[in-house]
Amino acid sequence: MEWTPAIVAAAWAIILGGAGGALTDIGEWYRNLKKPSWQPPDWLFGPAWTIILGLSGWSFYLAWTAAETTAAGIAIGALFGVNFVLHFAWSPLFFKLKRPDFALIENVFLWLSVFALCLFLPLWSPLAGWLNLPYISWVSFALLLNWKIVQLNAPFGQRPAEA
Repeated sequence: MEWTPAIVAAAWAIILGGAGGALTDIGEWYRNLKKPSWQPPDWLFGPAWTIILGLSGWSFYLAWTAAETTAAGIAIGALFGVNFVLHFAWSPLFFKLKRPDFALIENVFLWLSVFALCLFLPLWSPLAGWLNLPYISWVSFALLLNWKIVQLNAPFGQRPAEA
């Protein structure tokens, strides 16, 4: 086992999972949002993301260790680096800034980054591409859920009327 790729891949998954949990505030604002009847229960998101990010972290390791050149390793790192930034950005936009509309726009870019993982990782490891299918499936579902929340609750970011 190559330890540097294993540590980097594990850190990628652990930091994203931990940050997502820490930046998700299931408080009064969120509870008061109108949500579709098909939204999963809140408790399901943590275990789902743990599995999904664990599989994607494994794909990172597999692709990186299969890369035969430094340039290939850099390309794989860039794919996961872009995905890291986009994945990390969603929770603060939605929960901290209370802007599901901004999070929806960002979610499109997140989806594209996961699609890129599914599309390009098989160049180095076919299994690495397959391991990201749960990720793109969940992000696709999350994008639809985010869109429905925006539709049910818009507009966002309006200032209260002054008295």
